[in-house]
Amino acid sequence: MAQSKSKSVLLLCGDFMEDYEAMVPFQALIAYGVSVDAVCPGKKAGDICRTAIHDLLGHQTYSESRGHNFTLNATFDEIDIDKYDGLVLPGGRAPEYLAINSSVQSLVRKFSDSRKPIASVCHGQLILAAAGLVRGRKCTAYPAVGPVLTAAGASWIEPESLAACVVDGNIITAATYEGHPEFIQLFVKALGGNITGSDKRILFLCGDYMEDYEVAVPFQSLKALGCHVDAVCPKKKAGDSCPTAVHDFEGDQTYSEKPGHNFTLTADFEGLDASSYDALVIPGGRAPEYLALNARVIAIVKEFMAARKPVASICHGQQILSAAGVLQGRKCTAYPAVKLNVELSGATWLEPDPIDRCFTDGNLVTGAAWPGHPQFISQLMTLLGIQVAF
Repeated sequence: MAQSKSKSVLLLCGDFMEDYEAMVPFQALIAYGVSVDAVCPGKKAGDICRTAIHDLLGHQTYSESRGHNFTLNATFDEIDIDKYDGLVLPGGRAPEYLAINSSVQSLVRKFSDSRKPIASVCHGQLILAAAGLVRGRKCTAYPAVGPVLTAAGASWIEPESLAACVVDGNIITAATYEGHPEFIQLFVKALGGNITGSDKRILFLCGDYMEDYEVAVPFQSLKALGCHVDAVCPKKKAGDSCPTAVHDFEGDQTYSEKPGHNFTLTADFEGLDASSYDALVIPGGRAPEYLALNARVIAIVKEFMAARKPVASICHGQQILSAAGVLQGRKCTAYPAVKLNVELSGATWLEPDPIDRCFTDGNLVTGAAWPGHPQFISQLMTLLGIQVAF
């Protein structure tokens, strides 16, 4: 549950910003009760920014592929700086050209002059450098950005890992999206937020080609709250990865699919003690089709449901709930194409209209697709007794 006194944040976007670095803070903050406006120079509310997936695949630099389309919800030319309590700068390739935009530089300086929190990740620090805000300030970034920050007079902090974060006054910097949990938590605290009830252990049931956002956004959002979050996958162990799928709505009769990030697991599936966790999260994508055939997966789901512990499942994840036989007499939603599974399993179908609508029925939270993450995470927080107050 989130409690907010009208905190409002601006997210500065651009084409080919990094996919996670825009969507994870955007949806996490909304889930916590913060209003977030996403804007881009030259674009208006309802327009999209294409995103880029940056990942380290063993080469000398990160790879890039196409991510989701990110829909803006506010118009850059109508921004009233006084309305906002903080600013978030995603990384990716967008900062390279946003940094030389005089309107962007002016906007960022106004946030700095008012001493409002500015949270910048990865290549976003190029904008801080161009605006003249890093001189004499400690900051980190993706390592390749170090020479620019040093030339701009920053006190460069070499990231010991790609999850590194640094705070200097009102400026919070992170090396990459791997640092999102700390990065977002630091930003929430800088906004005056207080997190309670987060001493929870949460388990994610993962598989190859689960939907990219549907694992990363709730996983990092819950970690940012201070929860212990583990991700497991049958036949894999801690440190292994699962490739993910980007499912997006691009005007076709069904969603499109593109390769996503590789998601790193944090615990072993073999020997897992499911009883040590307080809640279960089931991402969607294509993984649930075959995870629903795994006897141990089904047993884990039945164990959580029998114990009345919170279970949150989104999109195609409900295929697993259906196969486990735990939906009889329950009310739930899912991606509309999964309606047949839900109804045949004895559940009452709840129409996801609009698509971001989520529902809670007892210990069960269900959502239809990743646009619903803010409600999905917020409703799970309520079941777990986690609060963010400002």
